[in-house]
Amino acid sequence: MKLGIVGLPNVGKSTLFNSLTKAGAESANYPFCTIDPNIGVVAVPDERLALLSAFSHSRKTTPATVDFVDIAGLVRGASKGEGLGNQFLANIRECDAIVHVVRCFEDENVIHVDGAVDPARDIETIDLELIFADLEVLERRIAKTGKSARSGADKNAAAELAVLEALKKHLEDGKPVRTVPPMEEKAEAFRRSLTLLTDKPVIYAANAAEEDLADDGASNPHVQAVRAIAEKEGSEVFVVSAEIEQELAELPEEEKKEYLADLGVEKGGLEKLIVASYRVLGLMSFLTTGEDETRAWTIPVGCKAPKAAGKIHTDFERGFIKAEVINYRLLLDCGSYAAAREKGLVRIEGKEYVMQDGDVVLFRFNV
Repeated sequence: MKLGIVGLPNVGKSTLFNSLTKAGAESANYPFCTIDPNIGVVAVPDERLALLSAFSHSRKTTPATVDFVDIAGLVRGASKGEGLGNQFLANIRECDAIVHVVRCFEDENVIHVDGAVDPARDIETIDLELIFADLEVLERRIAKTGKSARSGADKNAAAELAVLEALKKHLEDGKPVRTVPPMEEKAEAFRRSLTLLTDKPVIYAANAAEEDLADDGASNPHVQAVRAIAEKEGSEVFVVSAEIEQELAELPEEEKKEYLADLGVEKGGLEKLIVASYRVLGLMSFLTTGEDETRAWTIPVGCKAPKAAGKIHTDFERGFIKAEVINYRLLLDCGSYAAAREKGLVRIEGKEYVMQDGDVVLFRFNV
């Protein structure tokens, strides 16, 4: 999973990236301090892993990971090459989802590229640049597909042209492609194949002040403005303070928990972001455990057992026979695999089994 962190200059993007990844991207109070996209690989926080690792006395524990890409601040006109322009649009194209950091705090010591804090305007600025970039892609594709449709050289061209023109109209109305209602199956597959920037799922990171964390931004009108936009388009939102995250990043795990408790907060920014990204991308994790290794594997919701087995190794999918499955909590409560089997809690599942979040699985295969 690769998440691209975007936003206007000076909204707290690189500060948030640094604290989430501890990768040390430069951050400073002026635009374009992030010139090359910084990439950080982050372990997905999952308390189930530590419990299962202790249960199995595993020599190794391997969490799922997320790649974060810190993409330099976009400005008005980026799609036409303003600021650092199209190179950043290309970096976004490679990501599975966009984390859009929106400034929701007032601080006269931190300059705003447009002079004042206004989340709705800031979101619109970024959206419009991505819309303009998508329109360029569609216009080129329409010209090419139109020729094929007129010549009859491609029997799918007419249907594809209709989809392209519908998407273009939607963008010209100032709306991102992710807000287009679902199309019929073939048209939907074609739409996804276009990998348009505004078709990527968005998670808004409402970067607020420390005092806004305890009530999750409920009393901050800027955060409420972000929530209203996200609700309208079906996007995710989480409230974070990049400044606090930076402080948390320097603390040991136990002190981190105490600090969050003092702030009246249950989860840190990374955990909130991971939950939101799994939800928006339709992902979940299954687990494997043994003396050698306890590991989390990320799969799409609705994934069947053979496809999940293929995440471990293609041979597992190719030669799939069955899966021995138990929920991690049931396994821990039983104290051992033997006790779980005695109670009939370890199930034998076949090729049609749909995996569930938190399944502990042992795959049987033959190649």
